[in-house]
Amino acid sequence: MNAVPRKGDWMQTVSGRQFWPLDPRIAEIHIEDIAHSLSMACRYAGHCLRFYSVAEHSVLMTRWLQANGYSQEEQLTALLHDAPEAYLVDVPRPVKPFLTDYKAIEARLWLMVASKFGVSPNMSSIVKFADESILADEQQQNMAPCVVSWDLQHGPLGVTLQYWHPAQAKSEFLEEFERLTGGLQ
Repeated sequence: MNAVPRKGDWMQTVSGRQFWPLDPRIAEIHIEDIAHSLSMACRYAGHCLRFYSVAEHSVLMTRWLQANGYSQEEQLTALLHDAPEAYLVDVPRPVKPFLTDYKAIEARLWLMVASKFGVSPNMSSIVKFADESILADEQQQNMAPCVVSWDLQHGPLGVTLQYWHPAQAKSEFLEEFERLTGGLQ
């Protein structure tokens, strides 16, 4: 019996599983793979003063939402909002629009993540606000002075970057996931 052909090629995740970024399936998305990858990925393509992971970025947003009384679904969405980057890497914002089909691939993967973990695929305005606002915190705390000012729409969010090493970032990410879902996989 022949398997149904998949679009594109597959990559191996940290758990040893196969994953097809161009042809994602819900059953192949695993929180441990996401947490590990995002904990190892440095924000700003590494152009920051200290290592600062995508996982920490997501946890800080989640905890800000919790501290300000937002729903568990909004918190979970914030935690997972960059999950596609676990399979596609964190491409800097100025580059994304010029990569053929990247945004469509990222959007398709987000739909799978949202479906898998039971959040709305349409990010709420507060999650978008937090994601935009935290840029000011990150710029102030972890970027060298720039020759021009950043064109930030909001911010700062008011969080303090912790600069967790990858193992701690992964652990904090999984703790937040457990708190919000009871360990749903």
